[in-house]
Amino acid sequence: QVQLVESGGGLVQAGGSLNLSCAASGRTFSIASLGWVRQAPGKERESVAAISRTGGITYYAESVKGRFTISRDNAKNTVYLRMPSLKPEDTAVYYCAANRATMVTRADGVDYWGKGTLVTVSS
Repeated sequence: QVQLVESGGGLVQAGGSLNLSCAASGRTFSIASLGWVRQAPGKERESVAAISRTGGITYYAESVKGRFTISRDNAKNTVYLRMPSLKPEDTAVYYCAANRATMVTRADGVDYWGKGTLVTVSS
């Protein structure tokens, strides 16, 4: 079992920045990939970014590519998401996610979920 706890969400104006973090605990040695999945009200869940165990492979959704940056600190069992230049369409609940064997590039099939942290971007 793996536990994921997110933090860093909040309310910002368009163009502002937020930095999310997710602390993993439990059987963290079994995690092959950590990532971030977001869901806006009335919309489907979307994988935003993912990173491999070593950090050598990353994935970004087209909607955030070039803006967001995912990173991880294995010593702290923590994954981060740097979110500059936020847009109103980025408003969503952001969930930390982990997979045992694959990259977190899809919202379906995720093995472990955090409770989510709300990001609200006003225009």
